[in-house]
Amino acid sequence: MEEQKLQINLAPEVAEGIYSNLAIISHSSSEFVVDFVRTMPGVKQANVKSRIILTPEHAKKLLFALQDNIGKYEQQFGKIQITGNPVPGSTVPLSFGGGEA
Repeated sequence: MEEQKLQINLAPEVAEGIYSNLAIISHSSSEFVVDFVRTMPGVKQANVKSRIILTPEHAKKLLFALQDNIGKYEQQFGKIQITGNPVPGSTVPLSFGGGEA
């Protein structure tokens, strides 16, 4: 049986990306929701810049893909140092930068 290849197109406006320094992850029985936020120092309000909704299966596949890529990154560039209080299993939002979570 011949394997079919998926052609993926990347529009220029999507290729620019959206910077985020805060991610908030929530879930229900049927989906995971990841909100990507950009915070600014001293500003008390921030807007969600992008929301990704995943099935539980795809959320777990994303977890494995991130673990694999982080492992490869650390082999090439060294261990990633995490500042702040990132506690696995915490309900505190995941902070990507030096801002408060």
